[in-house]
Amino acid sequence: MAHFEIKDLTFAYAAAKDRPALKDVTLSVGRGEYMVLCGRSGSGKTTLLRHLKPVLTPHGKRSGEILFNGISVKQLSERDQAAKIGYVMQNPDDQIVTDKVWHELAFGLESLGCDQKTMRARVAEMACYFGIQDWFHRDVVNLSGGQKQLLNLASIMAMQPEVLILDEPTSQLDPIAASDFLNTVRKINLELGTTIIITEHRLEDIFPHADRAVVMEGGCVIADDAPGRIGKLLYEQRSPMFTAMPAPVRIYYGAGGTGESPLTVREGRRWLSDVYPDGAKINALPEIQLPETDEEPALILKELWFRYEKDSPDIMRGVSMEVPKGSLFAIVGGNGAGKSTTLKAICGINRPYRGKVRVFGKPVEKYRSSELFSRCLSMLPQDPKSLFVKKTVREDLEEMNPDKEKVMETARLCQVEELLDSHPYDLSGGEQQRAALAKVLLTEPRLLLLDEPTKGIDSFFKESFAGILAELKARGITVIMVSHDVEFCARYADMVSMFFDGQILTTDTPQRFFGGNSFYTTAANRMSRHVFRHAVTAENVIELIRLNEGGGE
Repeated sequence: MAHFEIKDLTFAYAAAKDRPALKDVTLSVGRGEYMVLCGRSGSGKTTLLRHLKPVLTPHGKRSGEILFNGISVKQLSERDQAAKIGYVMQNPDDQIVTDKVWHELAFGLESLGCDQKTMRARVAEMACYFGIQDWFHRDVVNLSGGQKQLLNLASIMAMQPEVLILDEPTSQLDPIAASDFLNTVRKINLELGTTIIITEHRLEDIFPHADRAVVMEGGCVIADDAPGRIGKLLYEQRSPMFTAMPAPVRIYYGAGGTGESPLTVREGRRWLSDVYPDGAKINALPEIQLPETDEEPALILKELWFRYEKDSPDIMRGVSMEVPKGSLFAIVGGNGAGKSTTLKAICGINRPYRGKVRVFGKPVEKYRSSELFSRCLSMLPQDPKSLFVKKTVREDLEEMNPDKEKVMETARLCQVEELLDSHPYDLSGGEQQRAALAKVLLTEPRLLLLDEPTKGIDSFFKESFAGILAELKARGITVIMVSHDVEFCARYADMVSMFFDGQILTTDTPQRFFGGNSFYTTAANRMSRHVFRHAVTAENVIELIRLNEGGGE
């Protein structure tokens, strides 16, 4: 018997009856299966997952049937839902309900009415299994994003669910923390036999281990097959979803490969070794240099020190950097390193107790608040929901700029024109990110601060987003972006800085920065570095393969 049987499921949100979010979806999920659900933002992935746990099912008109262990999910008690179907949300803060780590681990078990002996044993087991012992007694508020997400997973697994559903669980994690988290999910599937259903835009760490990949588009299932065959199918169909495939898949077919592609970095490395047993004739692309300028930098940070409380540790420890005007400057680093704190220091939310911040040559404290945030500086925070205060996206945008023509132009630019009459909280994570970006852009800033702007958005809008940033740069706008998305930074940033232990350790071009790293780098670089030097994007590798085939002509 399958764990889930989904039969002809159609659903439309109450506010969008003429635009169904799901259309005749029919799927079966077997026991112990590891299934990855992929598709563009707004394709219906999250809506489908929420239907699998009735307490999370959105309000709207639904037809079709969903069975869990042969029983309609509508007939499941809340206790069975909680105990048997675990759900990890995209934003870890949306799911945490207590103040202490050990309280959070025990909360679900307390809700199920477990006796103290069972509760203590399970909490201890989960703390050991997930490596939580060292921060078992800490306050949840002091955890990093990665630790919070791991805590969410552990607290759910303490209830020993049969199925674990994960909705973009790594969208707010740095690459290393994300890889560790997904390895833990795989371990749960392999060792405990728990059925895994996961949506994720980072497919490099999932595709090689998944039993099955399901692709959605416009609320429909357009492909359902083994991951190794999905890439070939999408490539042959010229589907836009192909751009979301893992780097080895895109490189293989982009370079003219036929048959089934490599899925992992290791398989891709082996394939390149077979193609170039004696090494490549042309093993590097010309380095891209930023044009030199005598203009004063858009931003100067000099020896910034900051702590949240008088007796707490310093979060910023002598941060110094200069950002050229009209550039896209990326800051990368682990969760909790101080990247977001630095952005808040730039716009005056956090006041460093030592050091200087100069925005367009003027100390930030010399700006009046209205002057600083009106066409000078604007920030897109990590949680886009914090910007929404109205009942529709349109009202939120018009609050920033009453010019309806300007609002529509920005809505088209951010691809939210069809969402203008929707409530912001009814949107998917990626759609909320685009709507928040539109609201920020309507302030027409000269310096734009972005905190995890590609979080939750798909590969298609990332390309559009890169186009938006290129247009902003062409207008002379400077963009500073904090991001865990190393692939995006490698492809589009002008300069990249590494933040560690409260400091900027190094700043360089993406080519040299990612090309010199072993772990904090792209899949394309890890796959090709033994053949090509400083090839940090899939496009770099494909170009070098073609140059070698053409003898460099």
